[in-house]
Amino acid sequence: MSVSRFFLALTAALATTVALAQTPTPQPKPAPAPAAAPAQAAPTPAAPVPQGKAWILMDHASGQVLAGENIDQPLEPASITKVMTSYVVAAEMASGKIKASDMVRISENAWRSGGAGTDGSYSALAINSEVKLDDVLHGLVIQSGNDAAIALAEHVAGSESAFVDLMNAYAQRIGMKNSHFENAHGLSAEGHVMTARDIALLSRALINQFPDHYALYKIKEFTYGGIQQWNRNGLLWKDASVDGLKTGHTSAAGYCLAASAKRGDQRLISVVLGIDTTSRSEGFKAREQGNLALLNWGFRFFETHAVYTAGQKVADQRLWRGDVENVALGVTDPLLVTLPRGRYADLKPTMNVPRQLVAPIKKGQQIGTVSFTLDGKVVAERPLVALADVAEGGFFSRMSDDFWLWWESE
Repeated sequence: MSVSRFFLALTAALATTVALAQTPTPQPKPAPAPAAAPAQAAPTPAAPVPQGKAWILMDHASGQVLAGENIDQPLEPASITKVMTSYVVAAEMASGKIKASDMVRISENAWRSGGAGTDGSYSALAINSEVKLDDVLHGLVIQSGNDAAIALAEHVAGSESAFVDLMNAYAQRIGMKNSHFENAHGLSAEGHVMTARDIALLSRALINQFPDHYALYKIKEFTYGGIQQWNRNGLLWKDASVDGLKTGHTSAAGYCLAASAKRGDQRLISVVLGIDTTSRSEGFKAREQGNLALLNWGFRFFETHAVYTAGQKVADQRLWRGDVENVALGVTDPLLVTLPRGRYADLKPTMNVPRQLVAPIKKGQQIGTVSFTLDGKVVAERPLVALADVAEGGFFSRMSDDFWLWWESE
């Protein structure tokens, strides 16, 4: 190639590069709404405020907090602790370390510390007997047996204290930042606390990761040793959409309830903690009414949309020094948003990526973020990753790009 022809080719390449360099960053577009939104959505009324020291309503699919008060305040959770206990048991079963058919020995410690001689709920497990793990687990979840909690802890980890270490380790993995466990049953102990947000996160993890295990929570009664034991979650009888989770009460914790319900394709999780009353019937009534009011409000006024599916391309981004001119960016996990009904069309997408993106790029490498706002408030934000590997380009391609990278840096 003559020198003149080389420079003509280089000039054309540079001109193309200039045009590409001046192309604005593409903006992501959310998936279309499944149905046309109304011309003007009605305002969403304020959430009902239940009795209690703290409460929360969370959308299960997106994990968004729809309403709440004191959601990160550490409080005594009473027997809601047993949701963490059952989560650990489910996780250890899933890993193959224990089986539903295992025979669990009911130690004197489990019988004395959590049996009939104590002030809490129990599963009537006989001292020094051996009971199938599946039966003990039913007693834990349905009857809320303290003896069942201790017996399972000892079977899984050798001692309750070692099991508590597992509880705290699993809690960290789930993202429960303000909770700490001192026992497997939930009776008052210094430093034994959970928050409303953490309980909702735990409930969401249990439902997502161990759906077969979660199915135990909707069973209304269980008979063992000739004794019929009833589920303490009264909402199971009051609303057919409710299928869990757990009640709790001690004099220090007050009356507590974590609940979950599914209507159609939507599931919500509610938690009410610390209802202070000396009346047992009033405590039961207040925690059930408070949770049910939150659930009804959430189902009535909110909806969840899948904006992007896992691996879906969000945008093509200009790439320098690569063997291709653009790299496809997307999200690794489904991006879901929960919004007031009829407001999906009002979502505002924004993509934040580096101004100059240089090859090589590895598939899965985080490039930037995509976020969505509603009325100026961020409602969802996720990492943007490269959907494919991009190798370096040839010598002349890199030389051309290097020139314009230098030019833009001046």
